[in-house]
Amino acid sequence: MSDPVASKSGFLCTYMKNHPDALIAYVKYFGKVEGDVLTVEMSDIDSKGMILVYKLKSGPSNTIRVPFDPLLSGYDHVKPRLSSMKAEALEGLGMLKAPQLTTFRFPPKAAITPFVFLAYFYLLSPPPPGTTFLSIPVTSMDAFFSPARAFRDLTGLGFPFRTLCIILGAVHAVEGPYTWSLCRRFVKGAVVTATYVGCTLLFGLHIWTDLKRRVHQKRVETVTKFE
Repeated sequence: MSDPVASKSGFLCTYMKNHPDALIAYVKYFGKVEGDVLTVEMSDIDSKGMILVYKLKSGPSNTIRVPFDPLLSGYDHVKPRLSSMKAEALEGLGMLKAPQLTTFRFPPKAAITPFVFLAYFYLLSPPPPGTTFLSIPVTSMDAFFSPARAFRDLTGLGFPFRTLCIILGAVHAVEGPYTWSLCRRFVKGAVVTATYVGCTLLFGLHIWTDLKRRVHQKRVETVTKFE
């Protein structure tokens, strides 16, 4: 299968000649090139990264490859990614301020998290046959958890309830500090920061991925104004 970005490499390289400031920012920030960069040209680009040829004020031309992380999934993602990378590079070089969010946004996808948790415990830790809960008849409990027990018998997947809680808690315990680190850079206000971190502990990845999406949108808006 051909690379959808590589097939448009010639056009993209020509297009980027009109954006020398972005190319210089890529070289200095992502390529960690120091010194006075006179010229930069993009010589090739594909879904994995781009090749830049640059010349310093003193010295011959050099070539570096700047990888894309994550990889580009299609041609339509090239321009947004290059704009986002330009904003990140300009921020890193001190030429732009990092975007600052002052509000919290609850992503709709996070609403499915409780149902995912219920399915997680239902399938991986069903109670043994004969278990009762409150006033629910044993027969009803056994019938309800019968598919979960069949799933466990078929796949061999099954964990004690406490183990599943520890696994889930460990994952969210990592996501919480990560969200806090994002908030330190891109969120203004202790209440908004606390809300993001607290919701991450409760709802997981949908919270911090939406935070990153909002930062990306702000970056694109900022770099457009900068141009």
